[in-house]
Amino acid sequence: MSSRPSRVAVVAVGGVTAVVVNLIVYSTGRAAGGTFRFTSSSGPAEVDAVTVAGFSAVPLLIGLAAVALLAPLAAWVIQVALVAGPALAVGTIVLMTLPTDFDTASKATLALCHLTLVPIIIAAVVAIGRQARPTRATKPHQPEPHGT
Repeated sequence: MSSRPSRVAVVAVGGVTAVVVNLIVYSTGRAAGGTFRFTSSSGPAEVDAVTVAGFSAVPLLIGLAAVALLAPLAAWVIQVALVAGPALAVGTIVLMTLPTDFDTASKATLALCHLTLVPIIIAAVVAIGRQARPTRATKPHQPEPHGT
């Protein structure tokens, strides 16, 4: 039996870690004076803790679940996820955070929330990759053919 966590556990721990870390970052941003208010197409809006938790967990859980399901079928999935996951986390700063009219503290805090996902993604994808590959100890032993 392997002492490695299951792929499901890695996905769950990744999601919980992202939520906890980003709620701490968000709380720090609030304490630093961030209002997290912005103007949306429907009028004034505000990013609250529930939104931070959801935007931290949902995309991450979807991505990690896809990696966990596909990694045993194709080894290249891990390499793609190690590039695409962090790129999406950073790219969404440019697409979602920078174009808004947040105050500086709110914008910096939310950008940092995106950046905290990068090491979480990398650690989870590496762990999923290790779990998806059988170790030598778990491979069935095949005796060497005896020559005559």
